[in-house]
Amino acid sequence: MFEDFYCEEALSWRVPIDKVIETDNVLAFHHTRPFWPVHIVVVPKRHIASLLALEPGDDQLLIEIFDVVKQIAARVVAERGGARILTNLGDYQDSKHLHFHINFGDPLR
Repeated sequence: MFEDFYCEEALSWRVPIDKVIETDNVLAFHHTRPFWPVHIVVVPKRHIASLLALEPGDDQLLIEIFDVVKQIAARVVAERGGARILTNLGDYQDSKHLHFHINFGDPLR
């Protein structure tokens, strides 16, 4: 498993990414190994280890991230009737890069 899949693979474009939204600072894409029928990941392009690693100077970036999350979640709710937004910390966080999952449906596995 990668320590930081997003920096090492996704943001370096070493793996194919199906983009949903891209800004100067944020990338949203369909998860490369989805756990739900709808599974979109939103990451900052700059490495930040987790939600706990955010610093006061990251306020504008966090606003931009949540704007992207909000746009995608609104689309999923409009199309599917609901959505979940999830982030993990500590031992629950497989990739040590701040990321948010937007998902819908029952687990695929």
